[in-house]
Amino acid sequence: MALSTLTDSITTQIEGALASLQGALFEPTLRLGVTGLSRSGKTVFITSLVANLLNRGRMTQLSAAPRVQAVHLQPQPDLTLPRFDYETHLAAMTGDSPRWPQSTRAISELRLSFRLAPYGLFAGLSGPRTLHLDIVDYPGEWLLDLALMGKSYTDWSEATLDRLAKRAEAASFMAQARAEDGALRLDEARAQSLATAFTDYLHKARAAGWSDCTPGRFLLPGDLAGSPVLTFAPLPKPAETPRTSLWREMERRFDAYKSRVVQPFFRAHFAKLDRQIVLADVLGAIHQGPQAVEDLRRTMAEVLAAFRPGTNSWLSGILGGRRVEKILFAATKADHLHHLQHPALTAITETLLSDAKARADFAGADTAALSLAALRCTVEEMLDQNGTQLPAVRGRLLSNDKQALMYPGELPTDPGRILAPARDGAARWLDADYALMAFAPARSHQAPGMGPPHIRLDRAAEFLIGDRL
Repeated sequence: MALSTLTDSITTQIEGALASLQGALFEPTLRLGVTGLSRSGKTVFITSLVANLLNRGRMTQLSAAPRVQAVHLQPQPDLTLPRFDYETHLAAMTGDSPRWPQSTRAISELRLSFRLAPYGLFAGLSGPRTLHLDIVDYPGEWLLDLALMGKSYTDWSEATLDRLAKRAEAASFMAQARAEDGALRLDEARAQSLATAFTDYLHKARAAGWSDCTPGRFLLPGDLAGSPVLTFAPLPKPAETPRTSLWREMERRFDAYKSRVVQPFFRAHFAKLDRQIVLADVLGAIHQGPQAVEDLRRTMAEVLAAFRPGTNSWLSGILGGRRVEKILFAATKADHLHHLQHPALTAITETLLSDAKARADFAGADTAALSLAALRCTVEEMLDQNGTQLPAVRGRLLSNDKQALMYPGELPTDPGRILAPARDGAARWLDADYALMAFAPARSHQAPGMGPPHIRLDRAAEFLIGDRL
């Protein structure tokens, strides 16, 4: 390492330590990372969370709410990051013709500052204190890329091709990949054709509801579009891999993707997070079938493993020893179910996480799971079907703006009835059929001091930030 590089590194660490000490003593900052897997409603979550922290009338489960004297938005501290467009998203969700806001396509940030009344034995000797909450929003695809850091190109290719062989969306790419001889000399046109076919598959997989759509920058390339670092694809490893072969070049570009795209992002942003919430569309996966549920389980396990602290972990070099203290996994769209079925959805979510959660708990992370709806868009009704009362929900359909009543099917109280067929690779549910409708935001009037209607958003806030308020 050059002397100048070493000096810069030491100086940066000292400045960071001093800044952290100053912030911790006077105006501490809590950094909350928010991400979500496919169709999880991440933008809606952040918008509703901010609105309900600014107007706390619906945050009854946030125990520190009475101590909050004031909350206001401030400019984000990182001037190189876009600001999360809270006002535009809130207007879309709560306007005269409410609609879902645009999904996340890049990293953004928003700062909320809390003025908190003193409490405890010495409350009378101190004045109000300040806490800054920095909310970092980034695409879920970027989070899933973290798992690539511990894999070689060979391992990644073998695992990816094995999964894709079972998916109809990958038929075109698999035919091209199997016909390719990676031992032949690199031809850039062939490499680009393979990368294009692989990218097409990823778009189809995301549209079909699969969770493991990585590398994430293939879907959200930004200014990297067309660059060699995004021009690779998984290939079967040939018996020989000459230095100038297609396979060796794909390996080089895969390694460059990890070192020049994934690692800098997580060093600059992910490594600074204190708390994290991961949103998942568990209901959507159940609707898709057992294979989608198993895909979600495996993907979420990889996500939790990525947060695991430890000096000997391949991740420790990126995180620099700083660990995420709390991780909340939330099943979204709870308003698509009657409240009688919410315990079953939460139990399924907890079971999906059980293996990885045990590892994270052992390593010191505080993890939890719950079901929520950041913006409630339905009302509950009982549906009379041949004399049987079924718990249903009514909402405005996204497709035609008409009101519809939905009974999605009864989720089993035993999560094993969902997880076992998924683990066994069943093609469909044998004894159940789970329906799902796409609802639009409901038209509602917000009284003064009240944020948008939600389900358990206050409980999520209590877990994530309650102890610091």
